[in-house]
Order: sequence, then C-alpha cells, then structure tokens
Amino acid sequence: MAVADPYEVAFADLAASQARKIPSDPEVVAQQNRELREAVMAVPRPKRLHPSVIAFDRMLQDNSPIRMLVNQMIDQVPKRFRTVDSVEELLLQLNHIITVAPKWEINEKKRNFFPMSHLFTHMMMTEAGYAVFRMGPMNDGLRGVLKAWCAYLDSPESAHVLTAETNGWFQGFDLPRESEAFKASSWHYNALDTYEVDMDQPHGGFNCFNAFFHREIRPETRPLGGAGDPCVVVSPNDGTIYHIAREVALETTFWIKSQPYSLHDMLNGHDLAPSFAGGDVIQSYLQGSDYHRWHAPVSGRVLHTDVVEALMFSNLASEGNDIKGTGSQGYYTSVNTRGLCFIEADHKPLGVVCVMPVGITEISSITHTVKPGDVVRKGDEIGHFSYGGSSLATIFQPGAIDHFTVAIPNDPAIDGHLKVNAAMAIAN
Repeated sequence: MAVADPYEVAFADLAASQARKIPSDPEVVAQQNRELREAVMAVPRPKRLHPSVIAFDRMLQDNSPIRMLVNQMIDQVPKRFRTVDSVEELLLQLNHIITVAPKWEINEKKRNFFPMSHLFTHMMMTEAGYAVFRMGPMNDGLRGVLKAWCAYLDSPESAHVLTAETNGWFQGFDLPRESEAFKASSWHYNALDTYEVDMDQPHGGFNCFNAFFHREIRPETRPLGGAGDPCVVVSPNDGTIYHIAREVALETTFWIKSQPYSLHDMLNGHDLAPSFAGGDVIQSYLQGSDYHRWHAPVSGRVLHTDVVEALMFSNLASEGNDIKGTGSQGYYTSVNTRGLCFIEADHKPLGVVCVMPVGITEISSITHTVKPGDVVRKGDEIGHFSYGGSSLATIFQPGAIDHFTVAIPNDPAIDGHLKVNAAMAIAN
C-alpha cells in the first residue's frame, strides 16, 4: 500500500477547512497559481503598485519578525507547488488579484473563485505560515489589500463577468431548464427562480460583482417558520450546519483539536459575554453559492452591533480528514474577523440573542444594516457579506432554548442545509 504524502494529506485537510472554496487536488491549485504567475509576468511591471499593496510592503519592511516569517513560508512550500519565489513576486500577484473579478468555471474541479485563498493555500500550511497568519500586523496589512479588492468588486468595472458568455456567471441560462447541460452550466441551476435576477437587463440587473454576490432572494422562496409564534426561532442564514453546542463555557481552550466554543473570545470580551455562559451555540457555514445576507432569528430590539477586525487566513494545523468540509470552523469564531449583533428578544424567555457572522479568507466586508435601537421582526434582513467565504453562529443565553429542530449532518444521507427564515429551534 502506498504511503500518503504528508503534505498532500495536510493539503486535503486545509481544503476541507476552507469549506470547499479551493479544489481538493493540490496539483490543480498549483497549476492555477502557475497561470496567475504567468499572467503577472506577461505584462510590464506596473510603475506603481496599488497603495494598499505598498502599505503591506511597508509593513513587511518595518517589521523584521514578520518579514522573516513571510520569507520562510515562501521557502518552506515544496518546490513542486511553489509559484512565488520572493516577497516581490508576492506583492505583484496581490497587485494583480485586486484588479480582477472572479470568473465562472463550468468544470467544478477547476473552479478558482477565491484567488487569494489559492495564492496563500500552500504557504498557509507551512510552519512559518501557521505562525505569521496569526500575527496582527500581517492581518492588518492584508485587510487593507482585501478592502481594496472589495472596492474594485463594488465598482461597475467588475460587472464584466456577469454575462452569458464563456466564463460568465450567466453562462447556460438560455438552455432548457430540464436539461443536464443547464444544470451543469449555470452557477446554481434554480437561480432564476430563487434570486432577484433580471436577464432582460445588462449584467442581470447588477451594477457590480458584489451586488451579484449578495443578491437579494425572492421572499416566497424563504417562507418564515413559525409566523406568529414567538417560541419558534428561525435560521438567520442559508448554510450547512457545522455544530450545535449546549452549556457552552465562558472561557476554554478553543485552539485544541475539538475546538470547543469560548464565549469570552467569541464575543470579544463584551460586557454581555458572562450572561451567555452555559448557553447554546448553533453554527453553519456558507458555500460561495449560498445566499449571503443574514436575517433576524427573533423579533426584538437591537442592543449593539460591532465588527471585530481580526484574523483571516489562519487555520488549525490539522483537523484530520473532514468529508463535510468544515475543518477549522469552530476555531474561526474566536479568532477571525466577525460581526456581533445583540438582539433583546420580545419573547422574554429568549433574553438576548447574538447573531455572529464570521469572515473567512477572502471575506472583504461584514456589513450590519441595522443599528442599536432598531426594532426588528423575525425574518427581517439585518446584514450581509461582501465577496468571500463565511460562517455564522447564533448564540443563546442559558435556558433560552428548549430544543433545536435541526441536526448536525453526521449521516451522509442528510445534507444538513439550513435555509434562512426556516425554523431551527424552539424557545422555552
């Protein structure tokens, strides 16, 4: 029996932890990174890098330990997968990525919708990579680069990929809906029935790529569970269930393999954190094709909203073979960039509920569309993600939830997919 390559096993674990945002074959990722490198090398070097990339470079020059680790992680990538040989090449490739919009790829095994995840994938899993991606200045520098990319994806220039042409996101939409070709060609075979897409308008009615990414859903496709019943708590998002935890501790060692939730860290030390000790957490992760707005799980009044700027490209060293593609999801809730939205529920036994969207890798923006003092009804939209991978945890105080009406999909026959506004728990 052939002995598995430890690096390739680690790569599979990392691919799983990224919620399938990158192909599971390291050779495919390496080839796409080689194509990125060739595209950058084929054009004259820009006279001036983007200001965000210049700022990232300046941080590296001013921070010797981080510069050392970045150079080490580049060198530690096995040569057969290495497509960046220097910090200068890294800067040039980042500079290129933030000026392009993701294209559709019909072949699922070759999809590269998250080019920065691809660029960093092999670097992240080196010894130096695990260390440097946990450092604040490194993440602050990359956050500036990601915000620059988000600004491009918010611009009309990014809408050029929203067409029915080859590699356009509406490729195949004119085929018969019953055909296998339609299902294979479109990014989501029921998209025309599910989302607000107007194919009579240029670019499907979207003025930029991000408008398409967090497109609105047709309300009738996500009916409200338990309408009129305050005991029914609904899912704030579309996603696949990762974990349900009860009697969660205020503080624990969240960085160990089992990734127990640590409420103090998740809630960033907020004054309300102790009131959640012994409560419950339900977490789900979103695929790129999922609906990327989130809604109120209960009716009530918004007490506080915040965005915690934190890590983005950090993973636990290994989570083993993970066929559900969830890897480091629990760990992300304590260390990644995340939003906090505390809602004081009208139904008193629910107390205060916290909706916590979590950014992963390319997440460019977490946007709350409500503010403290706002009154929300169960099912109202309260925020959205801009382009990127993401996860979401809903946190309840002790005694709030009698039981959950959904389950973790341990059985492969159960897909575990939640739909926004569908019932997920019953309150006391």
